[in-house]
Amino acid sequence: MRFPILWKTVAPQLPTDFDWTWTDARLGHLKRLGIRPIAGLLHHGSGPRYTSLIDPGFPQKFAAFAAAVARRYPWIDAYTPINEPLTTARFSGLYGHWYPHGRDEKTFVRALLNQCRGTALAMAEIRKVNPRALLVQTDDLGRTFSTPRLRHQAIFDNERRWLSWDLLRGEVNPGHVMWRFLIESGADPCLLESLGESPSPPDLIGINHYVTSDRYLDENLEGYPPETHGGNRWERYADDAAVRACMNLSGFDGALRDAHARYHAPIALTEVHLGATPDEQLRWLMEAWGAAREARAKGIDVHAVIAWSLLGSYDWDSLVTQPNEHYEPGVFDLSDGSVRPTLLVQAVAALARGEEITEPVLREPGWWRRPERLRNGALREQAVAAA
Repeated sequence: MRFPILWKTVAPQLPTDFDWTWTDARLGHLKRLGIRPIAGLLHHGSGPRYTSLIDPGFPQKFAAFAAAVARRYPWIDAYTPINEPLTTARFSGLYGHWYPHGRDEKTFVRALLNQCRGTALAMAEIRKVNPRALLVQTDDLGRTFSTPRLRHQAIFDNERRWLSWDLLRGEVNPGHVMWRFLIESGADPCLLESLGESPSPPDLIGINHYVTSDRYLDENLEGYPPETHGGNRWERYADDAAVRACMNLSGFDGALRDAHARYHAPIALTEVHLGATPDEQLRWLMEAWGAAREARAKGIDVHAVIAWSLLGSYDWDSLVTQPNEHYEPGVFDLSDGSVRPTLLVQAVAALARGEEITEPVLREPGWWRRPERLRNGALREQAVAAA
């Protein structure tokens, strides 16, 4: 079970002042039940108030917290120190959604490198306590499609999506396709070299794939909602969810194939969630499960499918930028204050027992596979994928 031991909650005021009350009780219960946690230490955002993603001291401060966690819970043997470093850097440094609300490539790159260096240092500290500790490194993974005119941007986006894993693996050097971009965006060559000299390759590549992870770029802004309008330094274009804009979708199948082709490493689908009705949530889970089984049959080393999140989540429809208290159920529904099982409970339990799922709702495709998903009924068949 992926489980939060969040830096900002355990040590909110001072880096040496820890409150383990909440985590002690729950981790103790998991241990008694024989449930193996995958500990997450920072899950979106910048951590406590005394640091940030662009703080030069962030990596060392984060590693010190990781060391404290490892000493407190030496039996934990799997970690996701920072969830989705690349996505967090984009949302915090490039798009301005999260603190420090940067909207430039320099802030993005600094935030990304700080997180990757922090992860590498954190795992080094954790392994001083538990040498067998595994790094389960997650990030959002989709594919960018585009009109022919924006193919160059799609190529860039489809290379950038690998950066967090490449950096941790120590593969970003002067010959790497993103090296020039990183240097021109203010990356410290010494920091890049340190990641190359002391890599912390993930033991498991964690793919978080959502219905909006695949993107579509179009220079024709009309017909797209204003919130999709953006661009690069030279061009304006719409960046829309591919599921709404074109016939092409990479989906779970494409994400697994692409990750395997690049890394030939163990993979898991670490966040499988859809904010929708219970029947659509079940269809989404089963599409992920089917893709994982098919990938395994083809020799891809897929270890797990994680139904995320178990107890649901709040305000992710606005990327946690609006305090609307909008709740999306997960495997369980907590909307009325009690813990109620959803349609997913029996499905998850059955899959864990190796049983087949025969729910009647699975006879129909999910909404993301139906033609009416497309905006204005437009079929953008000219879309190209730049792998």
